[in-house]
Amino acid sequence: MNRHVTRRRAGRFTTLVAGTVAASAVLAGCAAGATPAPDDGASAGAVDPDAIIEAGISYTLNGSFDPMVASGAVTVSANWHVFEGLVDLDPVTQEAAPALAADLPTKVDDTTYEIDLREGATFQNGDPVTADDVVFSYERVLNPDNNSLFRTFIDFVDTVTAVDEDTVRITTDYPFSLIDERLGVVKIVPKAVVEADPEGFGANPVGSGPYSLVSAVPEDKLVFERYDDYNGPHPALAAGMNWNLLSDASARVTAMSTGTIQAMEDVPYIDVDSLASAADVESVQSFGLLFMMFNTKAAPFDDVRVRQAMHYALDMDKIIETGMLGNATPATSFLPETYPNYNEASTVYSYDPEKAEELLAEAGVDDLSITLLTTDTGWVKEVAPLIKESLDAIGIDTTLDIGQSAAMYEKVDSGDYTVAIAPGDPSVFGVDPDLLMNWWYGENVWTQTRTNWADSAEYAELRTLLDDAVQQQGDEQQATWDKAYDLIADEAVLYPLFHRKLPTAWSSQELIGFAPVPTTGLSFLDVGVAAK
Repeated sequence: MNRHVTRRRAGRFTTLVAGTVAASAVLAGCAAGATPAPDDGASAGAVDPDAIIEAGISYTLNGSFDPMVASGAVTVSANWHVFEGLVDLDPVTQEAAPALAADLPTKVDDTTYEIDLREGATFQNGDPVTADDVVFSYERVLNPDNNSLFRTFIDFVDTVTAVDEDTVRITTDYPFSLIDERLGVVKIVPKAVVEADPEGFGANPVGSGPYSLVSAVPEDKLVFERYDDYNGPHPALAAGMNWNLLSDASARVTAMSTGTIQAMEDVPYIDVDSLASAADVESVQSFGLLFMMFNTKAAPFDDVRVRQAMHYALDMDKIIETGMLGNATPATSFLPETYPNYNEASTVYSYDPEKAEELLAEAGVDDLSITLLTTDTGWVKEVAPLIKESLDAIGIDTTLDIGQSAAMYEKVDSGDYTVAIAPGDPSVFGVDPDLLMNWWYGENVWTQTRTNWADSAEYAELRTLLDDAVQQQGDEQQATWDKAYDLIADEAVLYPLFHRKLPTAWSSQELIGFAPVPTTGLSFLDVGVAAK
């Protein structure tokens, strides 16, 4: 299944062949096929190896680059270029392929896999990548004392051991059907370097990827240079990259339209058409969503009918067309319709204010007043007043409380809230349904303190479904996931309102092989600058 794209292209640009990007590919559980290859122009051989890629990044730099804990938008996408897993998901196609592994894992039995490392692989300090580095990398993520965000994503792993210097054996607690899709969660790091200075490693990362990070200055830029001894599947096609941190949207648009940068993420929806006169602009359907979340310990939101009523109240067509300028798709399930594992949920919240009022009446609720928490993310601020308008229309007196994300979650985590809307996109870490559902519905802060849903019978039922599905395969697994989608939709404790499209701009006259990614960030793997 190919991703849904809306593409606008400047007619004056000559399209260049994306010689190193696959024309199409899909992965069960992923969102996207690759962008179709352009139809004429230069070949991948016309790359200037001495050129520098200039990019415009929309998010601020914060947090560590250490891949055991890195979760920021900038650090995660930077790490696509600096580090490798044994098997990685291609940022564009989201297809699993060997990275540091010489090939996909060899299945020894239902719970045992062996993996040979790529011959001659080295870290950016020149040290060889060994099986001991792999074991160390997994053990530090799995160690609960390290508080790695990614530990739950690989909790199916029982042991990781070195067979010899360049072979590792992984055993699992149970037959696990998604091992290829999950191994990339753990990026391989040099044991000696990390142990010598664990704190310093977060600021000065050393990986085995095609680019090394030279410097990272908040509010300014990240500077990368090619790692010449890289021998993997994605050699750097440029001498380096400058990622200019341009959180101001107008500054990014100006830099793109004047040619100061060659690619930018997060094109403001209002600027898509005007920027298309100076660059290629493509809107890619993503998993990224806006969700509505309830504190189920706060009456009347402990009543499922009230939660459902607030979803039915929303005029989603108006919200998307006016607030998002059409750049989103109403949720008909937990997953977007572009995902191969999509299945329409048993409950679809089409606009039905009469039904919303009936549900509130059945629940004995009238004269309801709420403070709706939300973040100050640009596009969220555009839709929040429209959500308030819909809720007010069915008699819910709604006050908006718009603040920075950290401030909003401080209120949420204190328990001092009833309803919140916020953006989210865990697909930057992986795209299989189990990972995506466990992000919000795992045994974690979302269910235990934010929604306070963890003690309910319905949550126990969902956990059983997810625990069963991950050990199944094929149609049986899909059927179990479908039941989970239905339960999540019916309960509406934390549920998407829509899945948004991500507009990216770039110069196809200057960049060869570039394609937008269906998640936050930019990828310059297999991308070069056209020779003049």
